[in-house]
Amino acid sequence: MTESHPSSTASEPGDPRRPRGLSVLDHPGFPTPPAGPAGQPGCAADEPAARTEPPGGTEPPGAPEARPAPPAGLQDRLAGRLSDFTSLHEHSERLARARGLTATLEAVLASGAALLGADRALLVTALPGGGPSQPVGYGLDRASLGALETVPTEQSPLARLLREHDRPDRLQSRDLATDPAIGARLRELAGHLRLGGCHGLPLATAEDGPLAAVLWFYDEPAEPTERQCELVRRYCDVAAPLLAKELEADRARRTTEALCRGLLPDRLPQPAGLRLAARLVPAGLDRSAGSDWYDAIPLPDGTVGLTVGSVSGDGPGAGPCSAPGAAAAMGRVRAALRAYAVLEGEDPVSVLGDLELLLKTTEPARSATALYAWIEPDERRITLAGAGHCPPVLVTRQGAEFVETSLSAPLGMLSCWEAPGVELTAGRGDTLVLYTEGLARRCGPTLHAGQANLRRAAADAPRDVRIDPDRLCAHLLAVCATREAGPATDDLMVLAARFE
Repeated sequence: MTESHPSSTASEPGDPRRPRGLSVLDHPGFPTPPAGPAGQPGCAADEPAARTEPPGGTEPPGAPEARPAPPAGLQDRLAGRLSDFTSLHEHSERLARARGLTATLEAVLASGAALLGADRALLVTALPGGGPSQPVGYGLDRASLGALETVPTEQSPLARLLREHDRPDRLQSRDLATDPAIGARLRELAGHLRLGGCHGLPLATAEDGPLAAVLWFYDEPAEPTERQCELVRRYCDVAAPLLAKELEADRARRTTEALCRGLLPDRLPQPAGLRLAARLVPAGLDRSAGSDWYDAIPLPDGTVGLTVGSVSGDGPGAGPCSAPGAAAAMGRVRAALRAYAVLEGEDPVSVLGDLELLLKTTEPARSATALYAWIEPDERRITLAGAGHCPPVLVTRQGAEFVETSLSAPLGMLSCWEAPGVELTAGRGDTLVLYTEGLARRCGPTLHAGQANLRRAAADAPRDVRIDPDRLCAHLLAVCATREAGPATDDLMVLAARFE
């Protein structure tokens, strides 16, 4: 495998020696034709321009001077450069339109393969603590990706491309299976997976260092032309800063999810006669103005308190910048509600009334919607109350219906919150579904339409899904998430309790 390092004399982007215009694609394989004395390309300095004269050797008076046609070779080179420039522009635009880390990585792999004429590709990103992440493949199945992961780090071309120091500019091999510079394990896999030639590049920026490493593979022994190498190198120069932004956004999203999940239960209890499951997809702190919670609280007398709710930012109409504060407030409100549930859990109205008093005293600039249900699993009896919250759905053998709670304002909105409780008895095998407003709004153009679509999705779920709370939660999230493109602007949360 040949290894190329950047030349210390190469022109930098701001170097005045660097040619401009279409010469963005100039490289050693495509020398710029010399300019003639009049600045015309293709004419040597000591070669007079050819002229055509009419028969007889003289030009008629007033006849325009005839200009020679450009040499055929020059036309071909200019056409090739224009084609390269167009292709590079199209692939760069496709990369700029990619949204999210996964789409960006897929674009890099596919565009690089198209520019090189390669068949397959492998990419890894650099982890913050060093080392490669899980590989992403193009034209490689899961088994092939797993096999390539077994290449030792000291033999891995990807690891060499991710070095902080002494990082090669590119790696290239005409035939991986027979290249003596390749480690034994990679040579073995190249023969088994029918990998021929290989071309590898790092994606790095001066500010962030190495971000990712890519290997493009040919199915036969082959290597790209210098023209193809230059095109894919310039493409990677464009891709690296975009990838840096996507990696930063992905790390922020993972941090947000870790924060939100850390404020919620690590696991749900599984009391006798009741099966519980929950799913949460948190919105990014840069997009959401609130934070949702769910909880299942085993009480001393063998009953269970179920609760869902949402804390808004710094009062009504709060913007996304208030989301981190709302997440912290959600953790405090949920902890207080657990204490009130232990003290007087059999009376949902009292629990929410105490929470209202706490919110006004300690969080005067915030409001919250909440629903609290006290459940006696043996009797399958449910007593619940809601404060400005979406009504739960009871999924039965016959379908799914709303459990209508009385209309009431969110906590912290009025001088005094008050609402009556609701009592009902579920049948054996019924499932009570609690959810927050973010999921309902994701399911339709309006809150009312979203609630109706959510109920319909629960009723139309296959029987094997309806009898499994975990699968039912996943089903509702999947159905509702497909109704709107783009990232969620609210947390998506659902809690299901099935009576055995």
